[in-house]
Amino acid sequence: MSESLYINPDNAHKAVQDALGAITGATTLAELKEVRSAHVGEKSLLSRMNATLKDLPGDQKAAAGKLMGESKAQVQQAFDARETELQAAEETQRLQDEALDLTSLGSRRPTGARHPLSVLMEDMADVFVAMGWEIAEGPEVEHEWFNFDALNFDADHPARAMQDTFFVEPVDRHLLLRTHTSPVQIRSLLQRDLPVYVVAPGRVYRTDELDATHTPVFHQMEGIAIDKGLTMAHLRGTLEHLARAMFGPDARIRLRANYFPFTEPSAELDIWHPTFVGGARWIEWGGCGMVNPNVLRAAGIDPEEYQGFAFGMGIERTLMFRNNVSDMRDMVEGDVRFSEQFGMVV
Repeated sequence: MSESLYINPDNAHKAVQDALGAITGATTLAELKEVRSAHVGEKSLLSRMNATLKDLPGDQKAAAGKLMGESKAQVQQAFDARETELQAAEETQRLQDEALDLTSLGSRRPTGARHPLSVLMEDMADVFVAMGWEIAEGPEVEHEWFNFDALNFDADHPARAMQDTFFVEPVDRHLLLRTHTSPVQIRSLLQRDLPVYVVAPGRVYRTDELDATHTPVFHQMEGIAIDKGLTMAHLRGTLEHLARAMFGPDARIRLRANYFPFTEPSAELDIWHPTFVGGARWIEWGGCGMVNPNVLRAAGIDPEEYQGFAFGMGIERTLMFRNNVSDMRDMVEGDVRFSEQFGMVV
């Protein structure tokens, strides 16, 4: 047996003093935890000395037991007192670290803003919902029949060429990235009971290079109304209402004769821009017209009984001349500073 394990006043006193010194020297609860293992735990010197009591003669056990009990109690009391002291110190420090100076300026994280294109599309859709129209959506990967055939595009129409349209391989599956949201109109005519009044906002794709006025991915708002007795007068009234909702009560529109495969007669839609840079002028806004009878027949609708009108305009283009945005690339680069100019509403 090691001499340090003999139970006598000198050995006990030395073990106690070593333990008290270590306890006093601990400056954190983590350090005190290590001291507990070394001087209070089962492997500490006092605990190992206490384990030798069984080996002492019977007449020595009482005195030795009392000595060990007093020594361990002294160390445990010192440990408990130091633990309470360190806990209080750490709690005080934590409160100081977490204290808030209510007189200082707070640090604010930028909240960003919704993209103006999203807000503008919602505003335009709300105009139609207020008139009793419905919002319709459809797939962006579309079948060629919905995108072209059902809309009266000829088989050799330039829009079907790969240099104008993104086709999905293999090409013989006749899938493509929709070039307009008109396929949603065809799907609405096939799925809904007549009469039909729907607008279809959404993302479309063309093989354009990204520059100040073009982007290969952009957004459209297209609408179609099919009912009995609809005329160009209803079309004009609807578009005038939309223009005034978007551009103010003094907004004016005009319709210029044009050609589109899916409408007949067809027209270009212009809007008067009194504050355009360089002077007031008419600006092309979109296309419109009465739905071609062939489109109605493709959807299983009798053109002798039902008539309708359709229209469409680009959201990016609308934002450009409505809010004087000169470069379309600003809309697609994802810089929050662009959106922050508009806040939460356009």
